[in-house]
Amino acid sequence: MVPFAGWEMPVQYDGVGAEHEAVRTTAGVFDVSHMGEIETSGPQALDLLQRLLSNDVAQIPVGGAQYSVLCREDGGVLDDLFTYRLGADRFLTITNAANHERDVDWFRRWAPEFDATVEDVADRYAMLAVQGPRAREIVQAASDRPLPARMTVGERTVAGVRMLVCGTGYTGEDGVELLLPPADAGRVWDDIVRRGAKPAGLAARDTLRLEACFHLYGNDLSEDRGPIEAGLGWACKEDTGFIGADAVRGARVNGAGSERLVPFKITGGGIARQGNPVVGGGVVTSGTHSPSLGIGVGLAYVPSERAEPGTSFEIDVRGKLRPAVVTTKPLYVKDSNGKDSDG
Repeated sequence: MVPFAGWEMPVQYDGVGAEHEAVRTTAGVFDVSHMGEIETSGPQALDLLQRLLSNDVAQIPVGGAQYSVLCREDGGVLDDLFTYRLGADRFLTITNAANHERDVDWFRRWAPEFDATVEDVADRYAMLAVQGPRAREIVQAASDRPLPARMTVGERTVAGVRMLVCGTGYTGEDGVELLLPPADAGRVWDDIVRRGAKPAGLAARDTLRLEACFHLYGNDLSEDRGPIEAGLGWACKEDTGFIGADAVRGARVNGAGSERLVPFKITGGGIARQGNPVVGGGVVTSGTHSPSLGIGVGLAYVPSERAEPGTSFEIDVRGKLRPAVVTTKPLYVKDSNGKDSDG
């Protein structure tokens, strides 16, 4: 257990490798109750979120989900978020734990311009992520109705508890995330584990998301860099007029600075870590040993002219140069038979 953003969080239960493998082959369950929640409701809730979030919120159907970033006026990224549309004028946005209070303040700063209400509802929800090839099967066995499809959300009763079931995740595998009353989380966790999901901690969550090339705020995203530089232009719709849209449009048209975020594989052994410098310019933002691939992998900002897949470069790992190569996303994929293979 380690302290994290005011929480005591499990790093591992039986070991990172075993937990990682369980999610890739069967199912794992993560306690991610540290994530924050903001509810936005009212006649102009959509208009407020359209102003705040980088994606086109109007395109979320009722019962749908969408990824976006929260930007400053200069385009710097304050957070990356998932928003679920629970009703025509009611939305639930999931924040990163370390950014939650700042995000709530940012939402409330702009809310007076709209006929909308912003509520910090983090205390109402625990959050369990059940991920892996058997994740849906396990949760479905305890559910009163068919589970929501990928990138949708709906109310269900699971293990006797009424909750929101979301077809989202952070591992590169199929699965669901459960938003439920904190008082009921323990018994739902026990039921899911009894049905075959393996408890998994923060360390496996990090190796899984990195193999899938999912960003981690504070590593791969920050206020100092914009979404185009980070490869998140697909989640930015400047014509909606979100805060920072002009800066993001400028970066898209003119080029976002001199660096790009790229996935890489270590080609000569060893592991790179966050903060290791890239020789010739750039820096590693996330790095680990990939349990699925058996090599060092990571994400790094490198000069734009060296960001093409197949480009070789070197990383200074505590004075030792480690050769690496830029790859395509994701770093890890499964072949048609469900077996591990390089991305």
